[in-house]
Amino acid sequence: MILTIVISALAFATPREIAFSRLLPVAPAIAAAMWPVFPTILLGAFCLLVMIGLSLVYSDLGTPYTAAAIAAVTLAAAYTSRLRLQREETLFQIRLVADAAQQVLLRPLPRRVQEVEIESLYLAAQEQARIGGDFYEVADTPYGVRLLIGDVRGKGLSAVGAASAVINCFRENAYDQPDLRGIIHRLESSIGRYSVAMLDPDQPEHFATALIAEIQYGGGQVKILNCGHPPPLLMRRGEIRVLEPTVPSPPLNLAALLGDDYNIDTVAFTSGDQLLLYTDGVTETRDRTGTFFPLPEWIGQLGPAAPRELLDRLHRDLLHYSGGRLDDDIAAVAVRCGHPGAQQGPA
Repeated sequence: MILTIVISALAFATPREIAFSRLLPVAPAIAAAMWPVFPTILLGAFCLLVMIGLSLVYSDLGTPYTAAAIAAVTLAAAYTSRLRLQREETLFQIRLVADAAQQVLLRPLPRRVQEVEIESLYLAAQEQARIGGDFYEVADTPYGVRLLIGDVRGKGLSAVGAASAVINCFRENAYDQPDLRGIIHRLESSIGRYSVAMLDPDQPEHFATALIAEIQYGGGQVKILNCGHPPPLLMRRGEIRVLEPTVPSPPLNLAALLGDDYNIDTVAFTSGDQLLLYTDGVTETRDRTGTFFPLPEWIGQLGPAAPRELLDRLHRDLLHYSGGRLDDDIAAVAVRCGHPGAQQGPA
């Protein structure tokens, strides 16, 4: 509309030799990219009326040719607008289905399980994706609160299949396996079967780093089995501790090459302690100079913060640090041990 008014004003205010009126067909052509069909046709009709009004002032503007051009462009613009709306509707439906599928795969975590407070953060590197190769899950089991976080080789939607295989396997076995090693063996088998079944010439095999944490009910400790994953951070009364595994365990689907010896570390986890689990997308976020995001130092400067506040500030500062563009999927889970009370496991 603004363009139409500007062209009309210039056409009336300038000598006829300049012939700004010949630009009138541009307005409905641009409108087709933003407006529905009927308003686009109305704008074309308005441009046609403007051209007729100009012909009453200037008799030698070539009105028939310009009017024909306006009519032709308006009809083409209306058809283009109709096609655009149809494609937008199709894309909208596809996004609804994709969002529903991704919501099932990476469902929201409970805010609290027994005495454990849980918050999560997920940022997919691929545009329009809600999930990529990073994953997390939590299970309220008879053995305690079990958490899984991991990262499949690759990023974006190409890694979703392998991530779903691992998540679904964890959901089934977290409740039945009394030992964390049993869960890892099942996850190892699951991603191995997926890798064989989904042969991809661009990615001949899938493997994933993974970390399982088990917070026992009323036990005051957390067990951690780390399979090649970035070490979690423990925050206790202002002190930051990086929980490196005492003995490295192989990533999932690499046990045949590196051995299947899995080590479990046990760490004290009492009231007020907070644990941050994250994927390498966090620590490998770079600034403009190529420097990695200093996560332990950042947490040390942050000071005491509740899990939700911690992840919100991490989200904001990662985007600021990277200049607003992420090159890898990012997942993080913050867990805080609450005050002891009724801490019995599920029946």
